[in-house]
Amino acid sequence: MNSGAPGPLAVERVKFFGRHRGEVNSSAFSPDGQRLLTASEDGCVYGWETHSGQLLWRLSGHTGPVKFCRFSPDGRLFATTSCDCTIRLWDAAEAKCLHVLKGHQRSVETVSFSPDSKQLASGGWDKRVMLWEVQATGSWDSTICIWDLRMEIPVIFPHELEGHSGNISCLCYSASGLLASGSWDKTIHIWKPSTRSLLVQLKGHVTWVKSIAFSPDESQLASAGYSRTVKVWDCNTGKCIETLKGVLDVAHACAFTPDGKLLVSGAAD
Repeated sequence: MNSGAPGPLAVERVKFFGRHRGEVNSSAFSPDGQRLLTASEDGCVYGWETHSGQLLWRLSGHTGPVKFCRFSPDGRLFATTSCDCTIRLWDAAEAKCLHVLKGHQRSVETVSFSPDSKQLASGGWDKRVMLWEVQATGSWDSTICIWDLRMEIPVIFPHELEGHSGNISCLCYSASGLLASGSWDKTIHIWKPSTRSLLVQLKGHVTWVKSIAFSPDESQLASAGYSRTVKVWDCNTGKCIETLKGVLDVAHACAFTPDGKLLVSGAAD
């Protein structure tokens, strides 16, 4: 990780995607960068052509605000989550809903696809993390469930990833398929989905965990708390190896670049 002073950021042009009828809760680029998804409080997900800013579609179906959106790594699917307690899985080429995944008992706040696009994880306000056989999601029921999306009617396997005592706020797969979950209980869990086993629990945040990201070599995990603090962890030992404080008023998201540099976004004083 490069922890030196941040360098200048070159900004050429700013595009505005402004036809939403409510606040924008989440956004996601397609793997090829050609399309942008935005999830809105108005209950719809929007698809945009990145370079021109043209609105390609406005998709309804959720009966509550859309909280999160994410493309699959292969670009064939995208998933949306909502306060209506469901996840919708969409065909990216046709902008068509393929499945409505039901199982969470409260608002679904986050999802994440596995690197091979075959599994989906979800989490939210029911403190449950659920694993679906196609990619991943998170919810406020503090559990994780597994579904087979290849069947006409999705089936929930009787296994959940349990351990969090608070709402699931963020999920992230590593390149090899490990799954990390961040929670309002101020902890991060790293799981092995294939065996549904908890590998390590990371403790140290004093506020809820808002964003998590694996380093490219999976040796480290970065986490942003809903505060001025970003932590970097050793994934093998579970120890915090670096704490970055005071860079931002609130750290909203963290991510690693392909060469291992840590990026943090948020609000400054």
